[in-house]
Parts: sequence; structure tokens; C-alpha cells
Amino acid sequence: MESLAWLQQRVLDAAQHRIPLRMRGSGSKDFYGEVARGELLDVSVHQGILRYEPTELVISVKAGTSLALVEQSLADHRQMLAFEPPHFGAQATVGGMVAAGLSGPRRASSGAVRDFVLGMCLLDSKAELLRFGGEVMKNVAGYDLSRLNVGALGTLGLIVEVSLKVWPMPAASETLWLAMDAANAIEHLNRWAAEPWPLSASAWVDGHLILRLEGAQAAVSEAANRWQRDYQAKFLTADQARQFWDDIKEQRLAFFGAVRQSSKALWRVSLPSAAAHQPSWGDTVIEWGGALRWVLCSNDDASIREQARALGGHASLFRSLDKRHPVFTPLAPAMMALQRRIKREFDPLGIFNPGRLMPALDVNA
Repeated sequence: MESLAWLQQRVLDAAQHRIPLRMRGSGSKDFYGEVARGELLDVSVHQGILRYEPTELVISVKAGTSLALVEQSLADHRQMLAFEPPHFGAQATVGGMVAAGLSGPRRASSGAVRDFVLGMCLLDSKAELLRFGGEVMKNVAGYDLSRLNVGALGTLGLIVEVSLKVWPMPAASETLWLAMDAANAIEHLNRWAAEPWPLSASAWVDGHLILRLEGAQAAVSEAANRWQRDYQAKFLTADQARQFWDDIKEQRLAFFGAVRQSSKALWRVSLPSAAAHQPSWGDTVIEWGGALRWVLCSNDDASIREQARALGGHASLFRSLDKRHPVFTPLAPAMMALQRRIKREFDPLGIFNPGRLMPALDVNA
């Protein structure tokens, strides 16, 4: 409780003097969202697993707890966070995972971060502890308020505890590598999605479609043998597969390296899964059965946002050294009014991560 009391005092002091707070776990996702501002509040001091009962498939942890520690604790019981959250740093925390709301390769088959948040505790601008949701699926009181904070980048309050639903690890897993162009990959992925294959993740990278099959041994073996026979697919070893999916989740592939250069920006484009491949966008990696497209292009080119909208989707400026363009798609007036009202209800003083999500949402804007 000492760390919680310390955090409460920091929030009280900030509220009293109207000092903006920049909440931070390890800083692994500082690049994401708009530029952070305010006095640094280190949430990593508040760490530890509160409750974990493997038979209940639920874990409750303090927000500053290392994500790696949680995943290792689950792995010891052959359980996992099914949405495969990216770390982007060795010290990534659970609070940062929830605040960013980012999911990894298995998202298309398992669901997103918010689908696994059962409950959370939040400090408001009065440093009062608000509890939403619970620790079992039957307890749904406040469930949607917990979800509301997922992906809000800490702009609604300080997350101090989180309860998460976990899944058993699959009994069997195989990863296959097929030579295929992007247009054919999208067509095949959408067709396979309507068929009963145990497909848990997919990625199209540089002329190759990589597929991960997971589930019962018999189902995985049947699908793998079928695709090997019909598409001349090659099997990756267990170590190769583990490395590939980890590298794409953590954006360590060569494709993502170019964004470290000032001349490139990485756009995260969400589209209907059957939307046609757009060669004019340039270098692209495709995930989630076609629903997620990572696109590298010049910082000066924001036309991709309008093109994504025309295709029925939206685009976010995921990584860029130059943030002249809004990171997230600007909201329509009615939606902006609603979001500002939510911000005022949760954070009337405007002290929590001001501007981090959208500057226009600031209480004092």
C-alpha cells in the first residue's frame, strides 16, 4: 500500500497546484500518441502480482508490474495473454499495455486488449480510488468503464490495478511460409477465414505469407499437411516460428527499421480485411487476415489517411520523428463533443496526460 499512498499524494499535489502529470511506466511506448507533457509520475514503483489462480483463468496485478514477469508467471502454468501485447522494451508494464491498448499477431483470432480486461482500479483527480468491473466474467458492473480506459493513453486517470482474463496455451502450433503476392494473400486469407482452419495469426512480408496454426494436434496437423501439399508451404522450426512472431510483434523486422530514419513514417492502417492491396502506398506489411496494414511512407504524405477512409478504414501515425500531422484520425464534431465530455467527467482539472491522445480533448483547450 505504500506505493499506492505515494501515488495518491502525488495526484493530490498535482491537483492542488494544477500541475499536469505525465504518467509513465517504463517509457517503452513514449513514441506512441502525441507528444507527452507534464511533470513525470513514475508508476513503475507500484508493482506486484496481487492475485493469480490458474484454475480461474484470471490474474490481477498492479499497474507498474513488468509485463515480462506476468507472462512468465502465466507460462509457468501453460497460460498466456491471448492478445499477445507488444512490449517495445524490456521493462514494459501492464499499465502501459492497457493504456496503449495495442495487440499483437493473435488479435484477429482472439480479440483485443479490451476484450480481456475484467476490471481495473483508477485514481481520479481527487486521488480517490475508483473500481470498475471485477475479477470474474460474471461480475460485469462497470465493465464498459474499464474498457473505456483501454487505449485512452492515461488521459482519463491513473490506472493502478488491472484484472485480466487469461487463456490456456494451445496444445499444438505450426508456422508455415508460402510464396505469394499481396493481392493473392488477401484473397486467400479472406477465403480461409470462412473455413474451419485453426488459423491464429498471419503476416504478409516481402512476397511471403506466413501462417500460424494453433489448437488441437489433429486439427493443426491436418491443416498444415493440406497447405504444404496444396501450396508447397514450408515449415518453420519451433525456434524460427517463435523468433518470427516475436520479431513482428516487437517490430524488429528489417521493414520497421526504416522508420528510425527521419525521412520515414510508419502508418497503422485499419481496413476491411478484403480491401484491395494498395501498391501505390509503397512498402507494406499485412497482418490480421488483411485487416491491418503497416505502411512506410514520407512524413510529408498524409494522403494515406484520406485513402484509408475511402476504403472504409482509418489510419494512425504510429511512429514518426515528425508529428506535424495528427497521430489519430480527427473526430467528427459530435464525437469530439462526446469525448470531451467523458474527459471532463473523469478528469475535470485536466491533469492526466494532457494532449497525449488528442490535444483538442484537453479540458483547458
